[in-house]
Amino acid sequence: MERTILHIDQNCFFASVEMLNRPELRDVPMAVGGDANKRHGIILAKNQKAAAYGVKTAEALWQAKEKCPSLVIVPGHYQQYEYYSRLLFELYCTYTDRVEPYGLDECWLDLTGTQSAVDPVATADEIRDKVQRLYGLTCSVGVSFNKSIAKLGSDYKKPNATTYIPESELKRMVWPLPVEALLFVGRSTQRKLNRINIKSIGDLARMSLSYIEEYLGRNGVSLWRCANGIDPTPVRSYNAKRDIKSVGNSTTTARDMLNDQDVWHTVVALSDQVATRLRKYQRRAQTIQIWVRDASLEHYEKQRRLPFPTDSADEIAKVAMLLFRESYDWDKPVRSLGVRGTQLSEEASPSQLSLFDMAPHHDQSNVDRVFDTLRMQFGEHIIKKAVQLQCDPKLIENGQTRDTPGGFSALNGLDRKSRHQIQSESLTIE
Repeated sequence: MERTILHIDQNCFFASVEMLNRPELRDVPMAVGGDANKRHGIILAKNQKAAAYGVKTAEALWQAKEKCPSLVIVPGHYQQYEYYSRLLFELYCTYTDRVEPYGLDECWLDLTGTQSAVDPVATADEIRDKVQRLYGLTCSVGVSFNKSIAKLGSDYKKPNATTYIPESELKRMVWPLPVEALLFVGRSTQRKLNRINIKSIGDLARMSLSYIEEYLGRNGVSLWRCANGIDPTPVRSYNAKRDIKSVGNSTTTARDMLNDQDVWHTVVALSDQVATRLRKYQRRAQTIQIWVRDASLEHYEKQRRLPFPTDSADEIAKVAMLLFRESYDWDKPVRSLGVRGTQLSEEASPSQLSLFDMAPHHDQSNVDRVFDTLRMQFGEHIIKKAVQLQCDPKLIENGQTRDTPGGFSALNGLDRKSRHQIQSESLTIE
């Protein structure tokens, strides 16, 4: 049976929510961004008027201001975005239980076998109408026979439009598109493909599979299959338990880190966040990774497998710091750091011993859970460890910390696809 897949993409989601709360912003070019006085100021979203000036998501605020001197920049309100995102997903779930989020503002719906699949274009138009009528937002919807092509459909025509791409129209509608329009073709992959004269999706589709596999590996095979309309990936149910593969946090600090003490304070803060979320998802990590970017934007990664899995912030921090010292020689100041736990196991596994003192760590585990409870009830900043209080508050408090899915790729180039990595929870899921 041919599947019926919708991909829904909210138009300028962050900016649209801000304009709901401040209608006067509708009449001016505006963008959601960071603090222009701090180094991490970038454009997170913009409205259509700003886009008309060439303002782009993820570019520096000063670049956007050069293009549009009258640009109004407002701070983000993430709780509001999460609130509207929940409302939207609740609406989508009235059509099917197979709703798979892709960030706060995008998702796939699998209508196969439902009454809504009888006329999927009419269903897509109905969803767009309800989103606008109920919540004052607009979205674009792609309708197709698999997830990859439906995603292309939602990008095909904007704003507030439905695009239907049947399998019979793949070559006419999809193959002429630039290869970077494919999901998961980022800047690096685009450059590699361009080097062998692959500029369009059709160029990729017509290329020999064996050559692409040799050139790009398994990722190349996946892209070639998508270009040829082959994508059997299922749409996961919205409430399905996810197979979490990794949990990571990273930060670009407000000032460069200049010594081991600066790095240690940052590592402790990141490890605490990683450990808290490991416990939230009832997981332990057996491998710890650290990611470092220096002031010249060169980056380094190192990882170590532990004798036993852990969800202890102290153990994660100690391992991460050891990895840092082994991999970094302080040739330059450090600008960004990331800590990640991988090779996750269920929390119900047998109790482990501490890597460093080889003694039972039940007491520390109990303390960690008390921390979790207090933070859930009173907020993240209600309790901190002493080492975090000793830290220069300007280093981390004013920095830009991200939950980066799959680790640290959000720091490696902020193209449109990595925008979701900045906005989404720090998970790799399968």
